[in-house]
Amino acid sequence: MSAGAPRGAGGGLRTSLSGLTTRGRSFLAAGVAAAACAYVLGQGELLRVGLLLAVLPLICVYALHRTRHRVSGSRRLTPGRVPAGAEARVQLRMDNTSRLPTGLLMLQDRVPYVLGPRPRFVLDRVEPGGRREVSYRVRSDLRGRYPLGPLQLRLTDPFGLVELTRSFSTYDTLTVIPRTEPLPPVRLTGESSGYGDGSRRSLALAGDDDVIPRTYRRGDDLRRVHWRSTARYGELMVRREEQPQRSRATVLLDTRQIAFDGAGPDSAFEWAVSGAASALVHLLEQGFSVRLLTDTGDSVPGEGGGFSSGRDESAEAAGLMMDTLAVVGHSDGAGLSRAYDAVRGGGFGGSGGEGLLIAFFGDLDDVQTELAARMRQRASGAVAFVLDCATWGGQPAPGQAVPPVEERLRRLRDAGWTALAAPPGVAFAELWRHAGTTAFTTGTSGGRA
Repeated sequence: MSAGAPRGAGGGLRTSLSGLTTRGRSFLAAGVAAAACAYVLGQGELLRVGLLLAVLPLICVYALHRTRHRVSGSRRLTPGRVPAGAEARVQLRMDNTSRLPTGLLMLQDRVPYVLGPRPRFVLDRVEPGGRREVSYRVRSDLRGRYPLGPLQLRLTDPFGLVELTRSFSTYDTLTVIPRTEPLPPVRLTGESSGYGDGSRRSLALAGDDDVIPRTYRRGDDLRRVHWRSTARYGELMVRREEQPQRSRATVLLDTRQIAFDGAGPDSAFEWAVSGAASALVHLLEQGFSVRLLTDTGDSVPGEGGGFSSGRDESAEAAGLMMDTLAVVGHSDGAGLSRAYDAVRGGGFGGSGGEGLLIAFFGDLDDVQTELAARMRQRASGAVAFVLDCATWGGQPAPGQAVPPVEERLRRLRDAGWTALAAPPGVAFAELWRHAGTTAFTTGTSGGRA
């Protein structure tokens, strides 16, 4: 929510005089002409009429000049983050904090053209201390961050002689995140969920010498009181509860300009961004510690390949990753080497290559296919969704020799990937279910998909 007073309220009467309408200038000119004729002809009644015509616009200018400082406006945006295609509600509120009523007011809020037409509202006289509220809705099919505002206010007098336009200094930002699809729970690795079998570690089962107690908190089970530590520290101590070791997952998004062709909501790149967002949300719901990685080597939420951790931290990390996907664009990179270095540099943690890798690739030449295949060595499970520009209506970049998609899939599967092609129009939930079935069949049979 933003609030403030009109910008430019410190301007002088000269600025206010520039707000005279055609009617106001006509009144002023007619009054001056009538006063001049009355002086030449010696007509006192005509002089009074001329003075009335000339003074009336000046009185209106002064009245608006005095009251414009005492009008405040605010904007409330709910929600501030919406998926593409969803609507957000913007509520505008005007408060008259002066002792005088206002004249006719016209509100106009600046919005980008992708959010719809510019909203305009006409408000009748607002009494002293009164309030008026109006609202409108915005919607965008394109992800991104869009500024709303500043709010413009047009003040007019009852006679229509003066119009003053002022802009408020505050604005809000609407974040349009990619569309997400609800995904079915599938088994992509040897673990059934983010907390996986055999990954729980309980400190309460340790011996008395190894236990790490903590201070008693209201609501703790008294059966977990550690009496030896209580006697030692002089305050009630309890055994620390079970600490689940969360499985890790990395969602890799290929953003190379040469790997994708076309633009718009139905392009291959937008499908990949939407699929990455769906996978991130699903993995977080399943209890995984998740990070978003791009071909540039940048990692979200943490620097140095950090993962989300904890319930509160996961919610914050989900917001950061979705905000990143809302504005992610094509990179100028030509390869996946930096992403490979990020994966090889301990992104999965633990010896033996723990973790799940979900990748969304565009066109891959022979070198990049080999590099992507080597990423599998650091993951306990790896699923790749490969988009082919030829099937999405585009063409590979000039000078880039791209093998057929079947050849790329075969090489990735030989390296241990669960690799699937993503044709145009396919629902990501169906591919996700197919990936789970393929990964489970491969893991139980010991063969390739």
